Amino acid sequence: MASGKEIRNKIKSVESTRKITKAMEMVAASKMRKAQDRMRAARPYGEKIRRVAGNLSHALTDYSHPFLEKRETVKAVGLIAITSDKGLCGGLNTNLLRLALSKMKEWDAEGKKLQVTAIGNKGFGFMMRAGANIVSHVGGLGDRPHLEKLIGPAKVQLDAYINGEVDVVFIAYTRFINTMKQEPVIEQLLPLSGDLIGSNAHNRWDYLYEPDPKAVIDDLLVRYVEAILYQSVAENIASEQSARMVAMKSASDNAKNVIGELKLVYNKARQAAITKELSEIVSGAAAV
Repeated sequence: MASGKEIRNKIKSVESTRKITKAMEMVAASKMRKAQDRMRAARPYGEKIRRVAGNLSHALTDYSHPFLEKRETVKAVGLIAITSDKGLCGGLNTNLLRLALSKMKEWDAEGKKLQVTAIGNKGFGFMMRAGANIVSHVGGLGDRPHLEKLIGPAKVQLDAYINGEVDVVFIAYTRFINTMKQEPVIEQLLPLSGDLIGSNAHNRWDYLYEPDPKAVIDDLLVRYVEAILYQSVAENIASEQSARMVAMKSASDNAKNVIGELKLVYNKARQAAITKELSEIVSGAAAV
C-alpha cells in the first residue's frame, strides 16, 4: 500500500486537474450558448436559399450554370471536411473522420480520384496521415466563423468542379441536434439537385429574371454555396462547444470520484498506521 504522503500528493494532483476541467466546462458552456445563437440565426437563411436553389435546379431557362449540370460519370470527387482546431471535445472529430474515411475507401474502391479541402487543424492532420490529396486548408477559425476565411479554400473545389477536374463535391461536418447529441453527416454540395434537398414537383415554381437569367443565377448560386459553407461551419462550432462542455463535465465528475476513492484509501492507510503504533505501544508497555 502506498504511503500517506504519496496518496496526499495524488489527491492534490487530481484536485488540480478537476479545477482545470471545471473551468474549461464553464468556458465551453458560455461559448456554447453564443455558438448556438449564431447557428440558429443562420439556419432560416440557409434553409430558404436551399429551397430557392432547389427550385432553380428545375426551372426552365435558356441558361444552365455549371453548378446545376449533373455529370454522367463520376471519375473524381471533391470533399470539404470541417473539423475543429482543438481537441478535448469527446468523439466529435473522431466520429466525423471515421465516417469520412469509410466514404473515402468506397470512392477508392470504385476507382474515383479524391481531393480534399480541410477546414480545421484536426481534419488537416488526419488527412495528412491518411495520405489524402489535400488541395487547400484553413485553420485557426476561432469561436466565430468568418466567411472571408472560408471561401478561399472552398473556391479551390468550386473551380475544380467548373473546370471538370472533379465531378461531384461533398461537404462533411457535424450537425448540431441538441446539447447531448451531434450527428456527423456528409452532404452533396455540387451539383445542386432539388431532389437532394427536398424540392418536389408539388412545391416547385419558376421565376422571372431581371436583368437576365445569367446575372441572377450566377450570383444566387454563389450565395447558395457561401450560405451552406457558413451554416456548416456554424453547426460544427456549436457541436464542438457542446461536446467539449459534456466531455469536461464528465472529466470533472470522474475526477471527483477518483478523489473520493483516494481519500478512502488514505483514511484506511492512516487508520492502519495508527493501529500499528498503538499495538507497538501496548506491546512495549506489556514487556516492561
